[in-house]
Amino acid sequence: MSYIVYLILPFLLSLLVSWRFKSKIKEYSEVALSNRLTGGEIAEKMLRENGIYDVKVLSTEGQLTDHYNPQDKTVNLSHDVFYGRSVISAAIAAHECGHAVQHANAYAWLTFRSSLVPVVSFASKWVQWILIAGIFTIKIFPSLLLLGIVLFAVTAFFSIITLPVEFDASRRALAWLSDRGMVRDEEYPMTKDALKWAAMTYVVAAIASIATLLYYVQIYMGGRRD
Repeated sequence: MSYIVYLILPFLLSLLVSWRFKSKIKEYSEVALSNRLTGGEIAEKMLRENGIYDVKVLSTEGQLTDHYNPQDKTVNLSHDVFYGRSVISAAIAAHECGHAVQHANAYAWLTFRSSLVPVVSFASKWVQWILIAGIFTIKIFPSLLLLGIVLFAVTAFFSIITLPVEFDASRRALAWLSDRGMVRDEEYPMTKDALKWAAMTYVVAAIASIATLLYYVQIYMGGRRD
């Protein structure tokens, strides 16, 4: 039962939200943006109007590969978003630029999140192997599983810290799109809805991480009792 509650249900929820988000992308990609600007042009415009001139906007391969890279200061947009002239292209482009604005303004949550990246990278590299070894050796060496739990807790904490960063980027994107007239009144609810479902993917990821962490804690506590 605990396996179903902690692992299966969050996994199913993740699939549902992912499906919903992708359906929103498909729906709003078919709605042409009234100003006819591409996602790349939207991104360039948002950066410049926020006084950011040292960030490049690039087109990348793949789908849902859109991201802001603070290391080389690039807004990377997937091909369909970069060249698309749809509501979804505007929403995603503005959201990724929202991260660039956060970076330029030293947004506290983004700074904190970035500081955790080296630790999370190390934890992610080793955590699964340590957890597996810890489960098999829990009777003779329970501290190994505990170490795995601590490392997994770091990654779960990182997924939680990601939430305010993503929500704030969407808030900045929506405010700019609306204030600058980049989307009309009838287009604004679509951009807001698309970014809401994008944020929900991060929410369920955080929930899944917490649930998985609790599952391993339960295994550890059960092993200690035995």
